[in-house]
Amino acid sequence: MDIPLSTIAVVGLGTMGTGIAEVLARSGREVIGIDTDEAAARRAVASLEASTARAVERGRITEEERRDALARFRTFSDLQAAADAELVIEVVPESYEIKQQVFRELDAVVSATTILATGTNALSVTRLAAESQRPERVLGLHFFNPAPAMKLVEVVSSVLTAPPAVEAVTELARLLGKEPVAIGDRPGFVADGLLFGYLNQAAAMYEANYATREDIDAAMKLGCGLPMGPLALLDLIGIDTARTVLEAMYSTSHDRLHAPAPILGQLASAGLTGRKAGRGFYTYAEPGSQTVVPDALTPAPRGAEAAGRTVRSVGVAGSGTMASGIAEVFAKAGYDVVLAARGQEKADLAKARIAKSLGRSVTKGRLSEQARNETLARITAAASLDAFAEVDLAVEAVAEDLLVKQELFATLDKVCRPGAVLATTTSSLPVVAIARATGRPEDVVGMHFFNPAPAMKLVEVVRTVLTADDVHATVHEVCHAVRKHPVDCGDRAGFIVNALLFPYLNNAIKMVEEHYASLDDIDAAMKLGGGYPMGPFELLDVVGLDVSLAIEKVLHNEFRDPGLAPAPLLEHLVAAGCLGRKTGRGFREYARR
Repeated sequence: MDIPLSTIAVVGLGTMGTGIAEVLARSGREVIGIDTDEAAARRAVASLEASTARAVERGRITEEERRDALARFRTFSDLQAAADAELVIEVVPESYEIKQQVFRELDAVVSATTILATGTNALSVTRLAAESQRPERVLGLHFFNPAPAMKLVEVVSSVLTAPPAVEAVTELARLLGKEPVAIGDRPGFVADGLLFGYLNQAAAMYEANYATREDIDAAMKLGCGLPMGPLALLDLIGIDTARTVLEAMYSTSHDRLHAPAPILGQLASAGLTGRKAGRGFYTYAEPGSQTVVPDALTPAPRGAEAAGRTVRSVGVAGSGTMASGIAEVFAKAGYDVVLAARGQEKADLAKARIAKSLGRSVTKGRLSEQARNETLARITAAASLDAFAEVDLAVEAVAEDLLVKQELFATLDKVCRPGAVLATTTSSLPVVAIARATGRPEDVVGMHFFNPAPAMKLVEVVRTVLTADDVHATVHEVCHAVRKHPVDCGDRAGFIVNALLFPYLNNAIKMVEEHYASLDDIDAAMKLGGGYPMGPFELLDVVGLDVSLAIEKVLHNEFRDPGLAPAPLLEHLVAAGCLGRKTGRGFREYARR
């Protein structure tokens, strides 16, 4: 069926409706903007005038194109204005009652061939369609905010939707320069279905006083490359909106990961709904502002904490990529480094890896030849941990095996001088269990670097119930000296990043298991709709499916939440030896090098 969709009505002229209207008007469509609040309609016109003026200033459109776009956008306060529309997109508040009322009124106004699209990201499209007189013409058309910039559009079909309607809006999305993803009807769809579970877990983590809001947000930005931290994103979305989405998801999934964290309800009930209210998890300069201002929860400036111990020399235990990367970080910052491995040959190979890395930096102009030589001269490759006798800080980066690490720390306890700080880079094991392998657990702390260590800015500082104040302070001082960003967290499985990242990855696998969406559509949805640098399946294959499964098991064993149980598909792939890029096959196949 050839449906040109040249005249489109947008019902609800809030931020999202206004953004959609702008996209449509600038694409040459006649746009009928409808809102019962005349002030909202005036703001929508003003917004379009301002955004198109900026586009002219930046050379993206001409003044004539701007005038034409503004002329194509007309606003009304009555749904009767939608009578001639070929497509109606509603973006009114997330309420069945409000949306159903809009659809009932539209049924009496529009023609029999008009497509009715809901912009919901939380409610059942099927339920809305069933209330309509023409359910075959009802579907979901979920844009992402801000609509002019975000490429993803989720096209949501119910069991009642006619294929020609889906084809028509899918083609429209492409003509608008968007990337349409066709999916079925379930709360949250793909992008929000994965995103909001992660946001909910971050809210629960903050509510439990596990980490500060600043450290949670910094950890996810620096550790995962996300454009915003989860708590700042909740403030942007609206805490009340997020809670509505989660309630809808939980009503279908009954997964505890989707049960809204109590703090979301408390903040929403208090009117602290985020940026739009001027306060949510953070406090803002004024309602609607994006400028965060200090409040009672803002951390004190550096220097208020206890003084740390003096660190001039560092020992790094291990010979793998992480160990050599950490040694490079310390040496470049001016520390004398002892890199110890099991045997001189392995130690020399690890140092050679550092030399190669530094050489690449020289080639790219990031490092001078002299700085390269001075950095390498600070590194001593050693055949055993005995070389750590005089170091001030010992950092282990060996296999992620508790018995291996406990044995190593028992050796460090004997070898290292009194007062030396002993740090483990574990990403999933209990730091206190490693500390108890020594006779000085107060000197032991977690110092979780991220791979590749020279490039990644984040270090999770894991303090156990036994860690001394000055040891904690020492690690913070050292992190700043090597230009890393430390975040504090307690000694529990996954710390911050992995505890939030891997349930999200696991849920993505479950979507594929349930045949809800394809690998490609899920990866595209999270990159285009969530701003993630990599889709979940791209990331799983890079991390390694065996590593991912091990972390999932640790999280499940510690928190005993059924929703954290590793997806069977992940276990099957690992059992088959399909571990990701390193084996040439994981969720996808890769060319052998």
